[in-house]
Amino acid sequence: MGGLEGRRVIAAAQPHQPLPGYPGTCRWNHGVHPLSPCNKSAYLQFILRYVILLHTLPPAKAGGAMSRKRPTIADIAQNLDLSTATVSRALSGRGYVRDDVALRIRTRAREMGYPVHDQPGGSRVLVVASHAALLDLQRSQFTLHVLEGLRERAAALAIEVDVHGYSGPDEIPAVAQRQSEALIGIILMTVDDATISVARSLPCPVVLLNDDDPLMQIDSVAPCNRSAAALAAAHLTAQGHQRILFLTKPGRRTIARRLEGMRDVLGAGFGPAQVLEVEDWTAEAARNRVAAALRDGPAFTAIIAAADILAAGAIVAIQESGASVPRDISVIGIDGLPQGELTSPALTTIAIPMRRIGAEALALVQDSARSRLHDQFYVPRKLELGCRLIERASTGAPLSR
Repeated sequence: MGGLEGRRVIAAAQPHQPLPGYPGTCRWNHGVHPLSPCNKSAYLQFILRYVILLHTLPPAKAGGAMSRKRPTIADIAQNLDLSTATVSRALSGRGYVRDDVALRIRTRAREMGYPVHDQPGGSRVLVVASHAALLDLQRSQFTLHVLEGLRERAAALAIEVDVHGYSGPDEIPAVAQRQSEALIGIILMTVDDATISVARSLPCPVVLLNDDDPLMQIDSVAPCNRSAAALAAAHLTAQGHQRILFLTKPGRRTIARRLEGMRDVLGAGFGPAQVLEVEDWTAEAARNRVAAALRDGPAFTAIIAAADILAAGAIVAIQESGASVPRDISVIGIDGLPQGELTSPALTTIAIPMRRIGAEALALVQDSARSRLHDQFYVPRKLELGCRLIERASTGAPLSR
């Protein structure tokens, strides 16, 4: 039958038997022609049903051969002269495989008919925290709140989070290699530029948390430090303050952004003389530095501290000098830690969405892993989150207003 080659025929007319689906009153050997007036309509209906049935059947295998067996991981490994473990890691996304090798494996797997999954593999994220981040965990707990946000998001996605400390950038590749099993990616917390330089060459997705890459080769998530400081300065200027100091520990790019935010609001009148530098991120260091500034004669009516813990030390120093907060000097922090409610007076602060930062860092790692799985060109992103003012009792209008 023209056009029906390769289709299976399930029945055939036999002598002295009715055609399948054809009325049994007519037989080929009865001498009644199937196209006679009495049988023409029934015969045509039969032919139509028969043709429809043939076209709904699946094609027969050419030459009756069995369907080709789906390739296995071992077949792909043999084809590429790689180990089955390497191929398995590349196709599942669970574990470390160099990007170019993984791409070659997935490409060949598709060519051979192996199903390549579209979801990012892996079940673990490695958080590598600097010495500074671990110290902060003990002091102000900013790092703790960020990690809590990350762990909450990870728990909802059944992702395991491992936290490791490191003392130098040279340790990062070794840590990544040791923890490569089922690894989705790495989140680096509060790192320096030397560590960022090393991280650019890591073979897995990397996200900088509370930092950024000046070359924009690595994803990053952080508060918008510039606008956070600008928000604090705008709050004080709205209250009538003009002589405002910035209390900080220098050295990090995030702090430089906060200085920019101060200048955005205070203009040319804000310069190096209005910056009080501390030796460490502790309340005691802030207390000593502010006490020294007060002994020189307070030429300021307000202090913006780069962290809540520095603001707490500043309040103590002002009160010990016999002055009052906020009557004589207003103090505002940047963090939004819960401890700020317990200072006396309660601390006005710029609240950073700490838990959200942790959650967004995990989302960036997943997006990067998914892009690699799809063999797509991934464009690194710099995510900055807005902050908000929490007004409490440590700020007010200056006496000289």
